Amino acid sequence: MTAILYEHPLNERIRNYLKLEQLFFQASDCLQYNMATSYSVFFNALFAILDTVDRNDIRGDLIKDLEKIEQNLVVWSKIPDINSAALEDNLKKTLALSSQLKGPNPKWLQFKDDKFLVALKQRFAIQGGSSRFDLPQLQFWLSQPSVKVEAQCRHWLSLLAQISAALSLVLKFVRQRTQFKEVTTDSGFYQDNGEGLILLRIKIAEHLPFYPIISGNRFRYSIRFMTPCNESGRKYSKQTTHFQLARCK
Repeated sequence: MTAILYEHPLNERIRNYLKLEQLFFQASDCLQYNMATSYSVFFNALFAILDTVDRNDIRGDLIKDLEKIEQNLVVWSKIPDINSAALEDNLKKTLALSSQLKGPNPKWLQFKDDKFLVALKQRFAIQGGSSRFDLPQLQFWLSQPSVKVEAQCRHWLSLLAQISAALSLVLKFVRQRTQFKEVTTDSGFYQDNGEGLILLRIKIAEHLPFYPIISGNRFRYSIRFMTPCNESGRKYSKQTTHFQLARCK
């Protein structure tokens, strides 16, 4: 049965991780299309990534999480019948990424010396300020051969590859630590203790006419199921609700 997956962070660190994951996906996805029409999405995503990395200690958080993964992998290596090949592969990746992130002069600092991007970023920060007629330098860049434009975009993303790869690995371990469990609520409302949790993952069958509104923190969380409504936009669902829930720590 096809299901829609919803995720909700329960702390600011995971919130930043999920935000960055989506932004990286958006930027990378633009490379499949003509940059002349998808440039706005690409640069908005790229600049949002840079702002998030600059304003938060993303590198420090990822290093700490990679070190925790390393410790867990060492403990798991002592479990009988463990998949040694997969464990060793993940351990190598973890150690390599941790070492790269700890290195001096991160590659993404090169963005600050890119005069073209600095000028674009100032205009993209203005609502409606990224039109071609406001940015002749952008129009000139977009008029270059598509192969050259795409290569430049890939180069920019490559400067963030360490962050992207570490992020993917950390989120993979967060998501895989907990299995989904079947949950049923009679009233369309569910709440529980959130102590120690960092991420909620909810699966709802695609054919069911509701979606979850999630609120909470690391102490307690609640899930209220809503259904679309033509009059008010949405309304509370009070029917018996079946869904799957993974509580990630």
